[in-house]
Amino acid sequence: MEFKDEKEIRHESEIMPEKPDYAKELEAIIKSDASDAQIREQLEDYHENDIADVLEELTSEERKKLYRILGKETVSEIFTYLEDVETYINELDSEVAADIIESMDADDAVDVLDELEEEKSQELIELLDEESRHDIDLIHSYDEDEIGSYMTTNFIVIKRGVAVRQAMKALVDQAAENDNIGTVYVEESDGTFYGAIDLKDLIIARDYTQLEDLISTSYPYVYAKETVEQCIEDLKDYSEDSILVLDNDNRILGVITAQDLIEVVDEEMGEDYAMLGGLTAEEDIQEPIFQSIRKRIPWLIILMFLGLGVSAVVGIFEKVVAELTLVMAFQSLILGMSGNVGTQSLAVTIRVLMDENLSMKEKLHLVWKETRIGFSNGVLLGILGFGIIGVYIWLVKGKPILFAFAVSGCIGLALVAAMMISGFNGAMIPIVFKKMKMDPAIASGPLISTINDLVGVVVYYGLAWIFLINILHLNLL
Repeated sequence: MEFKDEKEIRHESEIMPEKPDYAKELEAIIKSDASDAQIREQLEDYHENDIADVLEELTSEERKKLYRILGKETVSEIFTYLEDVETYINELDSEVAADIIESMDADDAVDVLDELEEEKSQELIELLDEESRHDIDLIHSYDEDEIGSYMTTNFIVIKRGVAVRQAMKALVDQAAENDNIGTVYVEESDGTFYGAIDLKDLIIARDYTQLEDLISTSYPYVYAKETVEQCIEDLKDYSEDSILVLDNDNRILGVITAQDLIEVVDEEMGEDYAMLGGLTAEEDIQEPIFQSIRKRIPWLIILMFLGLGVSAVVGIFEKVVAELTLVMAFQSLILGMSGNVGTQSLAVTIRVLMDENLSMKEKLHLVWKETRIGFSNGVLLGILGFGIIGVYIWLVKGKPILFAFAVSGCIGLALVAAMMISGFNGAMIPIVFKKMKMDPAIASGPLISTINDLVGVVVYYGLAWIFLINILHLNLL
């Protein structure tokens, strides 16, 4: 008998089993000749997201058949997972499309309507019932950067002072329309927020239990007019299924669910990433080329003029370039390293500045820390560059040893100074932007790099002019 060693057994256990191909399975079920009831029963085993993924593989008629079989409630869930929902909405009768949107949570309905042409969106809104229109208008009343634009009106609320039995009845009555039931919110008789009850505590409570004993009056909340940037850290700090959104009079408007929070964080990170890349907004792989150009060209124009400034500064040091042309060969080294240090400091600072509770003392400490890191790294690389570049100029370029190590010493000093200043810039500039009520991510990677190019040019050629030409009087080409 042949025995397998431990390594072979472990390797076999680490092989991941192949996942089923849900897309093929779903397509086969939907296109089958089975009865509507049989198809519906089979589709109940699949997640709505998987069904959404297979819609583009179906014909328009097959999709309409599917919508009829599943019903508007399930279809509304499927539509929330679609990337290009406009295509599917437009192939439906307006009344059917309105019924589907009406069945969605208000925040999902807003997302769908925002993807449609304004005329089509308005047509569908007019077909919605009064309650749906009110919820959609409420969310639309907030700007895109305000947390109220991300909330949903799907939540359970009861009045303070009722008995446990009455609270359970109110929960059951509202659960038919609102499935976000993990937390039950309690309001005063005037509609202001009082507290929250965990569903589990309400379920296990006895009739003689005082409802007041179950209520947490310190439950987290945000105000609808707060910007995402202002409250995103607070939202992330709590591990609740949902967090309340209040108006300025402390009345409950809606909630931010865990899914909403993921969307908020994802969009905020996407916007910051776009700005760090020198874009005015996020890009989508499917968007038209001219739309992408519009997002990129503003920063490119700004960076072009900053680049002209760098070139102008090089022109000021024309004497250095004329007498010591060799220094030109190492310009890219200085600029590249200063740009890298600045971008690293920028990334760290942007992340830290997401904490709204950061004091000015802590921010200044961050600047000091990044400056020291830039200096320390500059010293290490400067010493390394001094030795390697000196030997290179001496042996490979055939220059005198004094000249070779004088130039490499200047390069080493320039690395120390440029990297230290770049570390300072990378931390200080976004903090200044933040103080000016501007998004610190505007201090994009390309912007910081270009500013640090300017710093690097001044430092490098300035040191070469002072030490190599005026002090050491070197003029070898």
